Amino acid sequence: MTENSITLSESAAKRIVELVTEDKAASFFRVSVEGGGCSGFQYRFELANDRAPDDIVIERDGATVAIDPVSADFVQGSEIDFVDELIGAQFKIKNPNATASCGCGTSFSI
Repeated sequence: MTENSITLSESAAKRIVELVTEDKAASFFRVSVEGGGCSGFQYRFELANDRAPDDIVIERDGATVAIDPVSADFVQGSEIDFVDELIGAQFKIKNPNATASCGCGTSFSI
């Protein structure tokens, strides 16, 4: 897998830069996939400071995202996006591998 197989939208990059700037203890944004949620798997987003040597790293417009290799397999070909809608603002992953997802936008199945 190459880091180019997972992309970061302009709006996500902008929001990540804002979050990392506000949190002096963080240096990047981590995305991971965990078991659970209403559809079997769920995305987890967090600010972090420690990268593992085997993390997949994606950079855009000053934003850095790290994804562990196991999680990266689940989101290969995806776009990490940030949307600000009437119902709220959130990070969303546009995942072509997901066969189903729930209304919350953070849970999916493959």
